[in-house]
Amino acid sequence: MYKIVLVPELKVLLSRNQIAQRVTEMAEDITRDFKGQSIIFVGVLKGAAIFLSDLARQVSLDATFDFIGVSSYGNRPTPAEDPAGHAAWDSLGEVRVTKDLDQSMTDRNVILVEDILDTGLTLNYIQKLLLAHQPRTLRIAALLDKPSRRKQPIHAHYIGFAIPDAYVVGYGLDYAERYRNLPDICVIENP
Repeated sequence: MYKIVLVPELKVLLSRNQIAQRVTEMAEDITRDFKGQSIIFVGVLKGAAIFLSDLARQVSLDATFDFIGVSSYGNRPTPAEDPAGHAAWDSLGEVRVTKDLDQSMTDRNVILVEDILDTGLTLNYIQKLLLAHQPRTLRIAALLDKPSRRKQPIHAHYIGFAIPDAYVVGYGLDYAERYRNLPDICVIENP
């Protein structure tokens, strides 16, 4: 017996061409700001992996990368368990590390790469963790910024796009682990 999976309606918010252009501009800013220095990108798993890959390839500096994994939503329900999508929408406010860094950040130029700056809870937590490693500099690069959802103040040095308060997927962002592979960023119209 086959299980029928309902696919929500998706509306393109940012096309792959818009994303590529903005990522190139962000990379140019990073290259200018760190001219002659080496940097390490720290990507937040899983959502920032695609963004980090594209950004790192556009930066004209000696650059390496590492990853950190965090969970701030607990066990998210599947779309069938939460058809309205509300449980996957709001952070529980608790953050835990699921994958720690593999290399030292001490006296390094660190750029924390995140897919979306939302409530600020997760990025504030990660920022404090990274600052404890005593980097030379710590900057934040976020592809998307959703300022209307902010619960804690946070400042990103490099922002791709400010977006409205909508649930977005694609280009690394997911809904219950689905849609990460979409090349565009789409709004789920009816989750």
